[in-house]
Amino acid sequence: MNIVITGTHRGIGRRLAEYYLSRGDKVAGCARHESDLRHGSYCHFIADVCDENQVGAFAAGVRQEFGHVDALVNNTGIASMNHFLMTPLETAKNLMNVNYFGSVVCIRAFLNLLKKSGHPRVVNFTSVAVPLALEGELAYASSKAAIENMTRILARELANFKITVNAVGPNPVYTDLIAKVPDDKMRRLLERQAIHRLGEFEDVINVIDFFISPRSDFVTGQILYLGGVTK
Repeated sequence: MNIVITGTHRGIGRRLAEYYLSRGDKVAGCARHESDLRHGSYCHFIADVCDENQVGAFAAGVRQEFGHVDALVNNTGIASMNHFLMTPLETAKNLMNVNYFGSVVCIRAFLNLLKKSGHPRVVNFTSVAVPLALEGELAYASSKAAIENMTRILARELANFKITVNAVGPNPVYTDLIAKVPDDKMRRLLERQAIHRLGEFEDVINVIDFFISPRSDFVTGQILYLGGVTK
């Protein structure tokens, strides 16, 4: 498969890229920084997902390298954990720009390359912060809720192109995004899950594998949360 993954500099995106490369797939990744990931089937591009021109150049480069795209994984995301009254408006806008509009920009840029695939897939990232309505995460959860609505609507709008659109909602996975979360807050969050543990990279990979499988042609518009969290 030819897979595009945004935000491959570190964290979940980096692990996803390494996994699919080990599986024999071709992977194109992007970040705002250079990458030290070296593999014969990996192409890295410098691109800010909020910048249409940079993402357009990213898509053009992927077209030259791959010709078509089988799966687009919109992994890039940022977080902010502050009370509503302590969250500057610029912070809230930045969260929406990166998490929501960044995904929109990437889907638009790669749409024609996805149409050339026999089994085109889009996978977005939401969060358990949406169904849990977590205090102190209003701006973050709102940006992810927008992704969920986009996922459901695009599943209908892109169905005629045989493009499935789904979203995975990880519970906390130990990355830079949660490294500074106080232990007591993390403990309370995990207690609200059916399964009281942090997520693993493999948990996320398992869901993405299912969504992008050629056998998942009939699965679209779905939001799958991890950890036993339900909406």
